[in-house]
Amino acid sequence: MAQSRKQYSKQDVLDTAKRCSNWGRWGPDDELGVLNFITPEDVVNAAKLVRRGKVFALGLALDAKGPQSGLFGGRWNPLHQMLATGTDAVAGVQDESVGLRYADDAIHLPTQCATQWDALAHVFLGDQMWNGYPAILVDSRGAKKCGIEHFRDKMVGRGVLLDVARYKNVSHLEDGYPVTIDDLEKTAARQKVEVRRGDFLIVRTGQMENCLQKGAWGGYAGGDAPGLAFETCDWIYKKEIAAICSDTWGIEVRPNECAAEVNQPFHWVTIPAIGIVHGEIMYLKELADDCAADGRYEFFFSAPPLNITQGTGSPTNPQAIK
Repeated sequence: MAQSRKQYSKQDVLDTAKRCSNWGRWGPDDELGVLNFITPEDVVNAAKLVRRGKVFALGLALDAKGPQSGLFGGRWNPLHQMLATGTDAVAGVQDESVGLRYADDAIHLPTQCATQWDALAHVFLGDQMWNGYPAILVDSRGAKKCGIEHFRDKMVGRGVLLDVARYKNVSHLEDGYPVTIDDLEKTAARQKVEVRRGDFLIVRTGQMENCLQKGAWGGYAGGDAPGLAFETCDWIYKKEIAAICSDTWGIEVRPNECAAEVNQPFHWVTIPAIGIVHGEIMYLKELADDCAADGRYEFFFSAPPLNITQGTGSPTNPQAIK
C-alpha cells in the first residue's frame, strides 16, 4: 500500500489556506463556519433516511482505558471519581448528614481525550483563527469567539460514511497511508453514495479497530496514522461539507506531508481557513459493517457537543441512525 508522498512547504500550506479561505463568506461576525451550509430542509431530509430505527453509537467509552498517553498536549484519559457510594449508604454515613441514601460521581478529563469535536477556536493560522478573529481572544478563561457552545444545536444532518479501508480490501490502512482525493471519490463511487453540500462526512481507516483488536493503543493519540492527504483540503473546500470526521486521532495522515516547521498542515487549512470542524476518534466498526451489509452508506447523524461555554472542544457520543 505504500505510495510516493508529496512534500509541502510552509508556503504551500499558507497558499492553500488562502485559496480555500471562507473568511467573510457569512459576514464578519460569523462563528459557525461551514455549518452554515446546513439548512432546515437538509435536516428534514436527513431524518427521512431513518427506515429501520437502528442506532449506532460512535463514541468511544470515557474511561481509563482510552487512547491518551500524553503524546500530544499532555492529554490524559478520563479520571472517574466517586463522591458518594452504596457502601457509604449501607454504612449509614449519609443518614444523619443528608437524610438520603444515594450515589454520586464526577469526571475530570481533557475535552479532546476521546470521541470529540474541535471548535473553530481550536487551531490558529498565524495570529488569527476562523474568520480572521485574533488568536488572543482565546485566553486563560476560554474562547471569546468561536467557542464550542455555538454548535450546541447545529450538529445534526445527513451523515455519509466513506469506508476507505473496505474499498481497499484491508482491515485497516497502514500508518502513514495518505488517503487521496482519488481514494475518496472511488470509495464513494463503489458505495454508490454521493457526498453533498452540508454533509457530515466520516472517513473510516480502520486504525482504531486495529488498536482495539490488539489491545494496545501504541501511538494512536499522537503518533503515525493513516489519514487524509493534504491535497484533500481543496476537495473539502469545493464539496462544501459541514464537518469532516474519522476514526483516527487527527484525521490527517501522519507523518505529515510537510517540512518539520509545520505540524498538522491539514489542520492549518481546514479549521481556521475553511471553517470546518473536526470530529475525531470515532468508533465506526458496527456502523461500517451494517453499511456494507445493506449497501446504504447514508444515515441520520446527530452529535451535539456538551454546551461548554467558551470551550475549544467537547466530548460527544455521535449517533448514526438508519
